[in-house]
Amino acid sequence: MEEFFNNVSRYPRYLITFTLGIFLTALSPLLPLFRRPSTAIATVAMLIAFFVFISFTLRAMLGLNGV
Repeated sequence: MEEFFNNVSRYPRYLITFTLGIFLTALSPLLPLFRRPSTAIATVAMLIAFFVFISFTLRAMLGLNGV
């Protein structure tokens, strides 16, 4: 596994391309929802709620702050 990270660190363009590919693949199903304002607002609200939920869950699991 260490060799993998050493190899990737030698090729920053590969790392950037790989990361952008993951994000584009994950976000491409959501792009049609941003064409209409009503679905765009709902999509943004759901994404924010998802990240807040994950944040609170991780804080509670790791005991970082009293929630």
